[in-house]
Amino acid sequence: MARNDLRSIFVPFPMTSGPPYSIPFSRGTARVEDRPTWIRLSLIGFVLFGPLRLAMILAGRSGRRGLLHRLERFWSSAVIDTLDVHLTVTGVEHIEPGEQYLVAPLHEGLADPLVLAGLPIDLSFAARDELFSWRLLGPYLRASDQTSISTDSGPVGFRALLRGAAATFARGESFVAFPQGSILGVEAGFYAGPFRAAERLGRPVLPVVVSGTHRVWEYPYGPTLRPGQSVRVTILTPIPPEFAVERMRRTERLMKRIALTGTPSPRRYSPERDGWWDAYRFRIDADFGDLARRVEQRRKEHPVAQPS
Repeated sequence: MARNDLRSIFVPFPMTSGPPYSIPFSRGTARVEDRPTWIRLSLIGFVLFGPLRLAMILAGRSGRRGLLHRLERFWSSAVIDTLDVHLTVTGVEHIEPGEQYLVAPLHEGLADPLVLAGLPIDLSFAARDELFSWRLLGPYLRASDQTSISTDSGPVGFRALLRGAAATFARGESFVAFPQGSILGVEAGFYAGPFRAAERLGRPVLPVVVSGTHRVWEYPYGPTLRPGQSVRVTILTPIPPEFAVERMRRTERLMKRIALTGTPSPRRYSPERDGWWDAYRFRIDADFGDLARRVEQRRKEHPVAQPS
């Protein structure tokens, strides 16, 4: 299965006459099953992606970072309320006021930033380069100085990550980088880049376990939006920068154990359901041995040019 082209999202579409109902501007990538929900989400969406989105863009372009972060929190909270997400957050006491972190969350879906934006720290994100070309999201990402990362670029991607983190810390903010670099599922293994960046820049790593966001919006595996889902966010004890790389593997195992033993359950990767993503850069955690062996065998049988 080839990597999905994410650039087609958020462009106008003709309204369908029956279920499932496509959300305006999503071109079929976000759908709901009933008309009342479609009407409610569509009306609120015009406000969220209209005046509020424009306000965030203007705040970012003018360099008013404090206003930008307040608007981001309000926007994310409004989306969560609109989708009736039942959000549970624990471990906030581990966040020290005034500290700047390299935030390293598990990655479940494109709704993850919505719940992370509610953390009591100002955040800037590393985001896939494709997202910067999305019609509505791209201008906000550029105006707010989020960091564009090509996850297929190996060392080049790490240098971009390092530059983005350094610029973020210089502004007095915390930097979010997803170590899995993928929303395949909990089986996706960590890359060392975020931990190496934290060590290099002398900032503590803040591990965050996110579970349940994959059910809020299934994209790119499916278009379904599901209001009323439960999402759990667990903030763990920060890792001092000098131990960031050394403790990466131990931290990965702890985070995944928390995700797998709690509710809601995390997203699980099934190649038969989700595709093999042959040309996509990812690795499977060795703790999921059978799946790791199957993916490795698949790559031997269907070789493609894998990024370094």
